[in-house]
Amino acid sequence: MQVSRSDVHAGDTLSGRTLPAAVLWDMDGTLIDSEPYWMGAENALVAEHGGSWSYEQGLALVGTPLTRSAATLQAAGVQLEIPEIVDFLINRVAGAVRQTIPWQPGAIDVLTWLRDQGVPCALVTMSYTPVASAFIEQAPAGVFSAVVTGDEVTHGKPHPEAYLTAAERLGVSITDCLAVEDSPSGVGSALACGAVPVGIEVIVPVVSDPRLNRITSLSSMTPQFFHDVMTGTVIDHIGER
Repeated sequence: MQVSRSDVHAGDTLSGRTLPAAVLWDMDGTLIDSEPYWMGAENALVAEHGGSWSYEQGLALVGTPLTRSAATLQAAGVQLEIPEIVDFLINRVAGAVRQTIPWQPGAIDVLTWLRDQGVPCALVTMSYTPVASAFIEQAPAGVFSAVVTGDEVTHGKPHPEAYLTAAERLGVSITDCLAVEDSPSGVGSALACGAVPVGIEVIVPVVSDPRLNRITSLSSMTPQFFHDVMTGTVIDHIGER
C-alpha cells in the first residue's frame, strides 16, 4: 500500500508547539466505531452454526488478532476452518464499512488537521487488507501515508511489530511518534513499541499506566495536546473523571 516520507521532523513546531514526527492510528474502535460490525459478524456466524454469542464474548475479542478470534469462534461451535472464519468476518465487515463509515467524533478533524500541518499518519490495524482498503477508499484524501494490516505482520498486537513497521515505512523514529489505541492488546502494542502512547476509552476500559495518556474523545487531540504529550506531559482525562 502507499508509502511516503514526510518532511516533518520530531521537534518541529507550530506557533511554538511541538509536533510528533508522525501519528500512528489504530482503526477499529479508535478512528471508527466498527466494533459493532465485528460483533454482528461473529454473532451471525455462530448463530448460523447453531450456537449463541453474547455481547460480553464479543467485547473479549476487541483488538484480538483475527486468527485468535477465529479459534474462539470455533470453540463456540463454528464448524469451519480458521481461514474460512477469517474470510467470513473480513468480507462481512468490509461490506459494512463500504456502506457506512461510523467515524468517531473528532476523527476527521484531527486527521485533516495533521495532514494540513504536514504530519504523516499511518493506519496500523489488525484488520486485514480488504477492510482497511474499504476504509481508506472513503477517508479524506491524503490523510494516510502508510498502512500496516494484520495480514502483513508475523506478530499481532500486543506485539510491537505493527507499529515498528509503520514507523519504518514512514522513515521516522518510533520514539518520535504518537500511537493511538483503544483496545487492551492495542494499548499493549503502543506501550511496547516505544512511541508516545495514547489510549482512548470507547467500549472497553483503558488500563491505567504511568506512561499512558488516556482520553475519552479524539476531540481532545488539540495542538496543545500534541505539544504537551510530545514534551513529556502525561495527560489522563479518564483519571480526572
